[in-house]
Amino acid sequence: MAPTSTQKQLLAQPISTDNFAPFGQVIFPNSDGKAFDTNDAQLDLSQGTPRFYIMQLQRMGRSFHKITRHQRCTQCLGAMAGQSWLMAVAPPGADPCPQVDAIQAFTIPGNCFIKLAVGTWHAGPLFEQDQIDFFNLELSDTNITDHDTCNLRQTYGLDYEIIIS
Repeated sequence: MAPTSTQKQLLAQPISTDNFAPFGQVIFPNSDGKAFDTNDAQLDLSQGTPRFYIMQLQRMGRSFHKITRHQRCTQCLGAMAGQSWLMAVAPPGADPCPQVDAIQAFTIPGNCFIKLAVGTWHAGPLFEQDQIDFFNLELSDTNITDHDTCNLRQTYGLDYEIIIS
């Protein structure tokens, strides 16, 4: 028997450098030749072999009940072809699940990437288009050896839906 759950709605905020800072970085386009600085992705891929690939996802919708973190590396994600998408995140922490009141949702335009800080909880990419291809930078074994998932339905009795204003 499936556990009963309550639907909780999250209003997606337009992403900005400031409002995404507790979870990582937003990487916007810069002029070629600009010197490296704190606006560039501050990566930690030192715990293994980096993997950069194109991840093809089919319609993911706007609902989720599981949230994941990677504690050995940063992760960068960006949609190809200028597609906008959604991501739910919660700050890193030592507990086996995030605090539900800390989960936030963001609308991410197709002209930037996000870099998730080490340990940032995330659900997504989420989107309603039929398919989006994403650039993904993580470690070669991230989804095998560094993939903690919390089932929010089982742990808190909650399912989430991201609302777009």
